[in-house]
Amino acid sequence: MISRDKFTAVVMTLFVWGLSGALFGALFAGLFQTFVAAGFSSWYPLVLAAATAAMTTSALYSAMPVALVGATAGVLASIGYLIATGRQPELMAIAAVAAVAGLMAGSFYAWMVTGGGRPLAETLTGLVSGLAAGGLLALIVTFVTHDADMFVLAAGVVALVGALFQLSERWLVSVSSGWLPGILADAVVAGMVAAVVAASVWLMSGTTASGLDDAASLHAVDQVLHQVPDGFLGGLLGGAVTGMLLELLGFRLEEHA
Repeated sequence: MISRDKFTAVVMTLFVWGLSGALFGALFAGLFQTFVAAGFSSWYPLVLAAATAAMTTSALYSAMPVALVGATAGVLASIGYLIATGRQPELMAIAAVAAVAGLMAGSFYAWMVTGGGRPLAETLTGLVSGLAAGGLLALIVTFVTHDADMFVLAAGVVALVGALFQLSERWLVSVSSGWLPGILADAVVAGMVAAVVAASVWLMSGTTASGLDDAASLHAVDQVLHQVPDGFLGGLLGGAVTGMLLELLGFRLEEHA
């Protein structure tokens, strides 16, 4: 018979990993359509979306105050860029401006609040896990089916990233966190989050890649809004199932939640 402590750990794991997976899946779905709208094709949107979503979710998971600083800087820099230029921005341009603002805001935060290199180590671990999971999922989609549903894609990528992150976190973080200075760690994490936020502002402002007309822009935004709920539900399922399996297999996930 399962003990009370074990039952509590499983329930908390389902809750935390389910919500984290839902956030991951929704972000993944939105980013996937954003990269498609930006002109990326083949396996690039899948891998880039998985890596970016994993990196961002890891930042929120491990360093929420720093991530919030980066998100705020990203919103303000993106809006300021749109007002100052008065034209349709390129994705890379607005992301670069927001990233610089995030780096500056993160540096100021690190100067005010002394921390270590763990936030960046966790974020980079998420990035590596996302790249590996996205690449593996791209291979599966290529050889098995070319028309995978977003619900399935989100559930699969969340499950893969969650498992890879948990299996590699201890040794990757322990190796890298010691030599990453706190001020650099916070600045880089904030800059990464700000760039992701800028991509969202870029799309939601009604623009797409340079040269697309209004109809194409509206279609791209509609595709994002249509895919996000499927990504949310798929990520919720993938995160909850993966977290429960890892907990039952002996990984003390509640110690990292």
